[in-house]
Amino acid sequence: MSVTLILGGARSGKSKRAETLAKQSLLDVVYIATSPQMQGDSEWKNRVRRHQQGRPEHWQTIEETLDLCAILNEIKPNQCVLVDCLTLWLFNITSAGRDIEVETEALCACLAKLDQQMFLVSNELGMGIVPEQKLGRDFRDAQGRLNQAVAKVASNVEFMVAGIPMRLKESL
Repeated sequence: MSVTLILGGARSGKSKRAETLAKQSLLDVVYIATSPQMQGDSEWKNRVRRHQQGRPEHWQTIEETLDLCAILNEIKPNQCVLVDCLTLWLFNITSAGRDIEVETEALCACLAKLDQQMFLVSNELGMGIVPEQKLGRDFRDAQGRLNQAVAKVASNVEFMVAGIPMRLKESL
């Protein structure tokens, strides 16, 4: 099978593209949601609800904010996996004080050995202005390194612009 990384900016159509590809796989889909619970943030809760309502009811949803590899290792070979999204996962591991480099290496090693159809959604943060605060710059840089590492092990990489997929890497 293959790993497809789908990159793009905010509201570029990344999630919708990943969901369309997962449906087209004709496999049972396991949707791994990495969103943290944002207490007291009604706008965030509405975003999460819209994502939930857009998924077919028969898809299995697993909410996992930190331990992606543990979940991925439990997926059956005849299932399709959709992870949405690596940016929130990165935020979660950063917030938990985990070592980003170690976690990124572990994720890439896990992805390289799995034999499922897999779609990973991630944000491209490096095309805008340089963040004013060091924390923002550090996160943007970590996101860029994470995307590069996952793209290296991915069979396919797409970049979404205005809802249009642009193929960056394709396995034959």
